[in-house]
Amino acid sequence: MTILLTPLKNEYTAEFKCDIQEAFQYGFESEFGKCDETILPEKDIDNSLNSEGVEAYLVLDNGIPCGGVAIRIDADRKHGHLDLLYVKVGHQNSGIGCTIWTSIEKMHPEIEVWETCTPYFDKRNIHFYVNRCGFRIVEFFNEHHRDPNSFDGVGGMPPEQSDNFFVFKKKIGKER
Repeated sequence: MTILLTPLKNEYTAEFKCDIQEAFQYGFESEFGKCDETILPEKDIDNSLNSEGVEAYLVLDNGIPCGGVAIRIDADRKHGHLDLLYVKVGHQNSGIGCTIWTSIEKMHPEIEVWETCTPYFDKRNIHFYVNRCGFRIVEFFNEHHRDPNSFDGVGGMPPEQSDNFFVFKKKIGKER
């Protein structure tokens, strides 16, 4: 396995979007069964990819696309936000996700705090961020504690799932 993060170019954006949608759909349907809604609508991906300070990468394994990642960097605050990370369906559980994350940290040694979030039901993601990458859960958005930045839920998930998210932080080089 030779993993390479390469800046996402326009000609690969459609494939990136399709693959991330498939990965997110797979995660949701693995928990809840078949769903006719698109769990990660294209507009949500576009919002992330077009955000100020975003860096998006296509992840290649021996030259073959196997995942992707989008991060936002606020160098002044030494803060990074992991917006999107996916491993292509069929490539999970092979160490690619950890390699992606390790590569991101190495690319940005100036970042002192990383943050991300994931839906409450996605046990595999929660395991990945906490047990594999060293993040800590710092907040849980739900019907009793709403995300002040979310107006109508997230993506195409049904309302009962769309507002339930864990927030994770990872402090680098400091006692956690």
